[in-house]
Amino acid sequence: MTASYVSVPVVAVISGVAAVLGGVCWPHLIGVPARKTQGGVLALVGAAAVAAAYFAPAAAMLTWLPAAVAVGVGAVFLIQLLRGTGQAHRLESIVGIISGVLVTALGSGWVAADRLAGTDGDPALLTMTGSAALAAVAVSLIPLPDRMAAPLGLFAGGLTAALVALASAGVPWLAAAFSGVVVAAVVMAFRRLALSRADNSNAAGRLALGLAPVLVLGSVIYFLGRLLVS
Repeated sequence: MTASYVSVPVVAVISGVAAVLGGVCWPHLIGVPARKTQGGVLALVGAAAVAAAYFAPAAAMLTWLPAAVAVGVGAVFLIQLLRGTGQAHRLESIVGIISGVLVTALGSGWVAADRLAGTDGDPALLTMTGSAALAAVAVSLIPLPDRMAAPLGLFAGGLTAALVALASAGVPWLAAAFSGVVVAAVVMAFRRLALSRADNSNAAGRLALGLAPVLVLGSVIYFLGRLLVS
């Protein structure tokens, strides 16, 4: 969010680093074999998707996102074939790593969202949605049951985004509130995921879990901007 006030290249570099880190650490999160190989594939997919979003035409900034995901999925299946028959945890590896392909590739949306604002434009979209995400994260830290934390997080996200929109010109407050609720829903969903799994990951796995909602929010924010703001 802060990088959007600097320049698009800075956002691209930060997004690329986050995607690479998330990709390398993802196999540690789900505990699958061949972690270095599959983590390398995820890192390459994330970096390629970010680069594609940076160099793509302004009218179709995520036009190469499906291609990056398709190449990553193909590489996952190829790795499993090279592992040979009778290997343990094959199904878990395929499903888990394909989900990692999607997560790392979606991080390219941060670059597209910043470009959507314009290199000399107003990054109000990123400020608004980023503030909503921070509000939802703050609610997530409160030790409440899901039936209370989830609606509270959605309310906090929508209210925060609406207030930020009222303070900055160019974004209708109603659209901002809707965007904030969507962003908060993503954060609260990952909160539920984190609380529902056994905490037996190493430091790399925990880093991947922390980066996952950040990466996914990139494309969510971009498409919200396309639908409601631009």
